[in-house]
Amino acid sequence: MIPVILSLYWSFFKVGLFTIGGGYAMIPLMEAEVIGTHGWLSAAEFLDIIAVAEMTPGPVSINAATFIGYRMAGVAGSLITTLGVISPSLILLLVLSKALFKLIRNPVAGNFLNGLRSALVALILLAAYNLGQAALIDTPTAMIFALLLIASLVKQISPLYFIAAGALLGLILYPY
Repeated sequence: MIPVILSLYWSFFKVGLFTIGGGYAMIPLMEAEVIGTHGWLSAAEFLDIIAVAEMTPGPVSINAATFIGYRMAGVAGSLITTLGVISPSLILLLVLSKALFKLIRNPVAGNFLNGLRSALVALILLAAYNLGQAALIDTPTAMIFALLLIASLVKQISPLYFIAAGALLGLILYPY
């Protein structure tokens, strides 16, 4: 049990350390660690966890880490993965907090952060593409996706309604 716990912590520490831009930017690296490197979950299991993490209040990356940790090692695993994913930010914030206030006012640093925003958009698009490949399993699911995408672009309403509509349509089309 201890080697799994240490491996979970280190994997999620790396995810938290090497991902800039928040939860959705972490998904590709998390996917690589959980599915590719360790084979802890299948692509379908990972997709299910991401879907639940998105619906659960709080940051998607922390929710996903918690759920993955629980799946792998119960409550101890969930605590360790959550701690792993937040540790790098906490450590860097504590160490760099004074310098950060001076750095924000520097024009070169501002340009650097603008460049990081562009990379963040690319990471989010990559995550959407990878999750979409796993989620769009047949024509009805692709049609539900297209319908809800178009509706969300046309109507500016809460995403919760689109999630509920997707769930309802899924239950109607797949009642088993």
